Amino acid sequence: MTAGTVDLTELQRDAFTELVNIGVSKAAASLRGMIGVQVLLSVPAVEIVSRAQAARMIGEREAAELVVVQQDFSGAFTGRALLIFPQEHGRALVHAVAGGDLSSEEATEMEDEALTETGNVILNGCLATMANLLQRTLTMSLPEVMRGDGPRIFRPVGDEGTDGLVLFLYINFSVRERDIRGYIAMLMDLPSLENLKVLIDDFVERTIGGMEA
Repeated sequence: MTAGTVDLTELQRDAFTELVNIGVSKAAASLRGMIGVQVLLSVPAVEIVSRAQAARMIGEREAAELVVVQQDFSGAFTGRALLIFPQEHGRALVHAVAGGDLSSEEATEMEDEALTETGNVILNGCLATMANLLQRTLTMSLPEVMRGDGPRIFRPVGDEGTDGLVLFLYINFSVRERDIRGYIAMLMDLPSLENLKVLIDDFVERTIGGMEA
């Protein structure tokens, strides 16, 4: 489901994917520093879909309840960044971040704190890097942990409707030697996407201009 006025051109999509790749690679390096093992990433996928479709896309991959760290961002472009895990994988991440052997009770007590810290490192690192490459700054809200299924996670904010189109970016990642996998997703409404397209065009011009110089 796309709208002609908001489609990304192939060049814009490629440039945006490259920006995300750089941002997420930095975030993955930070996570690797926290847990001491390699983090494997998929190539980012960028789609313009409804919120209901975004929920279905996650639901098709994960039947179990999800745990999510979310942060809203605002500035030159506005939206919500999500770090998504199946519930059991979120707990495995808590063990990895905390190190050593934790009892179930200790892990439960630490879970939200560890998830918040991890989400902050990954989402902030990714978005700050992207904003820097676009020569802009973003303001990030404090991370918030929530649990639920796809429709709850991708619920509208304010006056947005579930059928409103959003830019849905998602990346699969897994942690080598540990049973941890998750997704990074980013939701932006269409006015923000229009702003982002302008910034991407500027980025492409600077990059091509720099190569030609």
